[in-house]
Amino acid sequence: MITVYGPTVDNQTRCKHYHSKQDVIAIKFKCCDKYYPCYQCHQECEEHEIMVWEKNEFEVKAILCGVCEIEHTISEYMNTSRCLQCNAEFNEGCSNHYHLYFQV
Repeated sequence: MITVYGPTVDNQTRCKHYHSKQDVIAIKFKCCDKYYPCYQCHQECEEHEIMVWEKNEFEVKAILCGVCEIEHTISEYMNTSRCLQCNAEFNEGCSNHYHLYFQV
């Protein structure tokens, strides 16, 4: 079982900041190697700055589906709107925050 840090509100990685039906992913932060539901959770719990994943690191498994707990690579996540294992729908609005996590 993978630990998801931060103020989660359920066992599918939803947090106090993002908790819609589709908010079911957690992101492994490069800077601390910990999964958090969102950048705000990371900032509340850590004292260091976020490091973004560089384009040449997009094959790293850094996205966790909160429904089935399967890890996806960054590339897989950025190229789909659903979990490749359980077909859970991901929040497409998360793409508005890619720059906070990934080199785009």
